[in-house]
Amino acid sequence: MDSGSLTQTLLAVLAFVAVIAALPWLVRRMQQRQAIARGSDVSTRVLSAVAVGAHQRVVTVEVGEGAHKTRLVLGVTAQQINCLHVLGSQAPTPAAAADVATFSQAMASAKSGAADKTSHVE
Repeated sequence: MDSGSLTQTLLAVLAFVAVIAALPWLVRRMQQRQAIARGSDVSTRVLSAVAVGAHQRVVTVEVGEGAHKTRLVLGVTAQQINCLHVLGSQAPTPAAAADVATFSQAMASAKSGAADKTSHVE
């Protein structure tokens, strides 16, 4: 093999590797353009992520825009994503705040009742 054909072969291999490396970027770019053209450009934002294991997370994501915002609580592993809960984007109502206060009081009284029972055990 002479140096000219070796250089030509090396350039062909490098061009092939460059095309293969650029292919995922090109496909993603085309999908984004098609989504925008169809009008399905949905705003997505990660609000929080909590690790619950080595490869498990609980992630809160907000999707949608304006009055159509929805918050999703997702369980994320290396193999799959599960929707654990769907939250509305509305602010808590005064009745919901009262429920939280009532629940807090009930938990406090339950804790104090349990503490009283354990202090009497000999």
